Amino acid sequence: RPDHTRPTPTPFPTPTPAASPTSMTATDHGPATNKRTRLVSLTVNGDLHEVAVAEHHTLLEVLRYQLGLTGTKQGCDKGDCGACTVLVTGEDGKRAAVLSCLTLAVDAEGEEVTTIEGLAVRGKLDPVQDAFDRCGALQCGFCQSGMMLSAKALLEDKPHPTLPEIQQALSGNLCRCTGYSKILEATLLAATRSEPAR
Repeated sequence: RPDHTRPTPTPFPTPTPAASPTSMTATDHGPATNKRTRLVSLTVNGDLHEVAVAEHHTLLEVLRYQLGLTGTKQGCDKGDCGACTVLVTGEDGKRAAVLSCLTLAVDAEGEEVTTIEGLAVRGKLDPVQDAFDRCGALQCGFCQSGMMLSAKALLEDKPHPTLPEIQQALSGNLCRCTGYSKILEATLLAATRSEPAR
């Protein structure tokens, strides 16, 4: 079970794929030659998608290259940068920050996935998005979607976090531009504006 209170967002436990001389790497997006595919039902941003996915493809790959949700960024492909962070709703109804580059798409079946494209509701910015905008908490913007979703997961779990709790929750999301001060400021601002977790 993912736990977004840990220093970095954590993936679902995934089985180790069998070694094969024809195995494709995580960055191969071509036809899955000699690989099994499966029809998977994925609920993403409230919409149900029936997608034929290669069993070795990650949730990140399916979101970006099959569903066209490019707000989920492909950075390190090994769980270090946090740019691929999405929210996943578990059996307890709580959303957790999950690294989509380390999560197999087939393991997300039956879960509710929220990407940055689904954070705003009916055209209204989420308080986290609004706070990041007001504080100027971005420069190049590459890390922003993952950063905001990690902040959202924290605020749903702890509506009034302390600064050290924010620093810990965002420590798995790397930013090479801002120096983090505006990001922390934005998360603190969002805490004063966020609605109670659903």
